[in-house]
Amino acid sequence: MNTKMEKAIFAAGCFWGVEDAFRKVEGVIDVRVGYIGGNVPNPTYENVCGGGTGHAEAVEVTFNPEKVSYKELVDTFWTLHDPTQENGQGFDVGEQYRSEIFYINDEQKDIAERSKKELEESGRYSKDITTAITEAEDFFEAEEYHQQYLSKKKNKTIS
Repeated sequence: MNTKMEKAIFAAGCFWGVEDAFRKVEGVIDVRVGYIGGNVPNPTYENVCGGGTGHAEAVEVTFNPEKVSYKELVDTFWTLHDPTQENGQGFDVGEQYRSEIFYINDEQKDIAERSKKELEESGRYSKDITTAITEAEDFFEAEEYHQQYLSKKKNKTIS
């Protein structure tokens, strides 16, 4: 049996915590942090944080669809942040911290749109959900020091 792995891309605030949370989901094979949705080729962290590039900090999740569905990943995405906060999460403010689902195919688009509608109709939030659902374009991997940032910090010993 040779299962084809699939990818999903989400933006939900600072990518460090989002990456860490998705790594704990059974069926997730890998998570990379990076930038998507902007107008500057090969952006750097400094470019994106400086504003004006249009990019969001995001995660690219590689998953085994036989172990975890895209719908389950979208459900996880909703729990990781406040989808009613426009252009930011908590103290992180700016378009780079926006809430956005970047779909890779029509099936992902349909699932994301249905999930958002269900969440809106659930009454869970008193404010409007600002999460955009956008077709994925180029995903630019962030600098190496951002990859698995939180687990590197947890494992760092003090000398």
